[in-house]
Formats: sequence, structure tokens, C-alpha cells
Amino acid sequence: MPIVIPDKVKIEPKGSLIEVTGPLGKISQVIPPGIAVKIDKNQALVEKTDKAGDNGSALHGLARTLVNNAVIGVTHGFKKELEIVCLGYRAQVAGDKLTMTLGFAHPVVFKLPVGIKVTVDAKMTILTITGSDAYVVGETAAQIRQIRKPEPYKGSGIKYVGEPIIRKAGKAA
Repeated sequence: MPIVIPDKVKIEPKGSLIEVTGPLGKISQVIPPGIAVKIDKNQALVEKTDKAGDNGSALHGLARTLVNNAVIGVTHGFKKELEIVCLGYRAQVAGDKLTMTLGFAHPVVFKLPVGIKVTVDAKMTILTITGSDAYVVGETAAQIRQIRKPEPYKGSGIKYVGEPIIRKAGKAA
């Protein structure tokens, strides 16, 4: 399946490294061995070569998805939303640091990776993580959630927006 390349995006294959440049930045993506990327006018084709081996089909799909995610990342970007649930829990952003008050004796300071932007809503409970690399956006969201995972009794903690929390009954009286 060919990958459509928008007008403002430029793809440069350099051996096993693909560089995708667009309006939101530049992404360098390593392609698995045995896979080649060919550029035709406004589309990119990902193909298996003779060196692909036994798992060439799986690597072919992986390589196509990696290149497609790079193209989407430099044109639209990726976004994850987290929700902080509990009375008194809140977050604020200052530069490249996210400071959160999560019920610990001290505020938690999380240093944001390069290329990641976090915005906090007016109530200081919804975090929106954006960036051009899908992997880094997802990994950052997972690391922030890991600081205070939602607990099953009160449901307090950091969760993805729309994530259901299975609640447990408390002690029997």
C-alpha cells in the first residue's frame, strides 16, 4: 500500500535511515534490514528485498507503519490527553518542566523530552501532550501516568481521558 506524501513533506532515504522533513519538524527513522523505500512523485513505496528473511512480511508492515507515522507526525502531529482525578491534585507547566501536586509530601517535577509540548487546562486537571514523534508522545504519556496510577478504590490518580477505572468495593461493614 503506497504512502501518500503531502506537498510540504520531503522524504530522503539514506540506506537504512529515512529522513522525513515537514512543517512540524524533521524525523529520522531507522528501517529494519531487508526493507527498501522507493520514492515516486508524491508517494512512497515500502518493499521487501531479497535479504528480508523469514519474517520479511512482519518487517515490511512495521517499516510501512514507521514511515507513515513519520509523515503524519511532520504534517499533523500526535496528541495524548491525560486526566488528573482527585481533590487537590493539579499540574502546571513552566518551560520544559511539568510540576504536579499529587498528594505526596513534595511536588513532583517531570522534565519533558525534546520536541514534546504539554498544555494544561484552566482547572489544571487535563494534560494535553503533543509532538511529532508518535513513540515519544506515547512514552511520555505513559511515564507521567506511571507517577500516580489510578487506584481502584477511590479512582484517584492520573489516567488517560476516556480510560475506564474498574472500581472495587471497600471494606464490608
